[in-house]
Order: sequence, then C-alpha cells, then structure tokens
Amino acid sequence: MRIISGLYKGRRITAPKKLPVRPTTDMAKEALFNILNNQYYFDDISVLDLFSGTGNISYEFASRGTEQITAVDANYGCIKFINETAEAFEMPINTIKSDVFKFLEKSNQKHTIIFADPPYDFDVEAFSKIPELIFENGQLEDEGLLIVEHSKHTDLSYLENYSHSKSYGGNAFSFFQN
Repeated sequence: MRIISGLYKGRRITAPKKLPVRPTTDMAKEALFNILNNQYYFDDISVLDLFSGTGNISYEFASRGTEQITAVDANYGCIKFINETAEAFEMPINTIKSDVFKFLEKSNQKHTIIFADPPYDFDVEAFSKIPELIFENGQLEDEGLLIVEHSKHTDLSYLENYSHSKSYGGNAFSFFQN
C-alpha cells in the first residue's frame, strides 16, 4: 500500500503478511479522498478509524495534515504495526486495542469523519450495528460523515441516516450523515 497524497505522498508501507487484514485498495482510497478533499479541510477535523487493520486510512489522513486520529482494532499485531509506523513517520495517531462494538458502546467522543472497514464477510446485522451505535451515541459531529467500506454486493441503503454509496471495483463505500 502507498500513501496517495500529502506530506508522505508516494511512500510505500508494507504490512507483515501475518496480519488478518484486507487493506483498502489504492484506487478506492484515492477516489474516497478525492470526495473528502472537496468537503473538508483535513487539518481541521477529527477522525475515528474503526477496524483499522494496517492503519492505511489513518496514515492517509495524517499525511494530509489531520492531527486528531484514533485507530481502533481488536488485533494486537495490527495495533503494534500502526504504532510502529506512526512513530517512524511521526504521525499523530492514537491507537486503541478494543473490540470495535465495545468501543462504540462506551465512547462518547465526537468525530468529523468515522471510517469503518469491517470484514467483508460480516452479516448484515453486524454491518447495521455500526451506524446504529454511532448515531445512538452521538459520536458523529453535525457536519460529519460516517463511511462504511464493504463489498459491492452488500446493500446498506435501507439503514437509517444512509446518504449514498460509491463503488470502485469490488469495493463500495456507504456514506451516512446526521
């Protein structure tokens, strides 16, 4: 994976093969950040990266100037890798090793952008629990955006606060707003 833009543009980051991850493709990530770039000043926002895996999305936000980034993942290896990479690049990424659903149930922090990249094999009930918890607990700022990455075969359009979806190859992003 590589960082698309910003201070670390073009830098390649290689995650250990043993991590149980499926990083967002460069093509999909670039398209997503083109959309976000038109809506937000990256240095003015707070980001929550759920199911953060390799930290791919967090690194992109940090490279573009975001100072408030929290990455949550249940896998110790993923958290360790994100910490090591963030330290090497001097990126302001705060990591939390936790089950994402337990974290969402307890957290009361608000964020401008919440990005969730759960396993594609989640059932629809697990996918629907993500926006449900976020909106129930008021974790998204008024002008904020929840983005859930999933397979293009998963339909989340029936969920409350759903706005729209964009597909890139086999990936799709569903957007949710207050």
